[in-house]
Amino acid sequence: MLREPGTRNPELGTSIAPLRLDPHPEPPINTVLVRTAGLLALSNIFMTFAWYAHLKNLAGRPWYVAAIISWGIALFEYLLQVPANRIGYTALTLGQLKILQEAITLTVFVPFAVLYMKQPFKVDYLYAAVCILGAVYFIFRNPQG
Repeated sequence: MLREPGTRNPELGTSIAPLRLDPHPEPPINTVLVRTAGLLALSNIFMTFAWYAHLKNLAGRPWYVAAIISWGIALFEYLLQVPANRIGYTALTLGQLKILQEAITLTVFVPFAVLYMKQPFKVDYLYAAVCILGAVYFIFRNPQG
């Protein structure tokens, strides 16, 4: 025999706890972090191409042609970046989102510069990465912000 939540079971003398389902449960922080970082990584690929690829591919074209094409590429960046930040902001602070984005930007930029733009690898990239890792440490060391 089924009973309503919150009613007593006469045979056992105990109450049945009411069943409460949250229609919008918060996902675990790890899920939020992975989804946010994944979307930001994809977003940064588009952003990096929008900001810098025209230097190689459109060097002989007027600047306004490069700007229009870059805006078109940037649209796809925003279609990924806006949901990433909205997802991330459910569990991360604004500062954590920004530093996460900066770490991802450097991770995307260095291979882009070396492999796509044919720039020489510089040890300064490693120094910059150490500084960014320090920023990541400091912004994420206290989960409450």
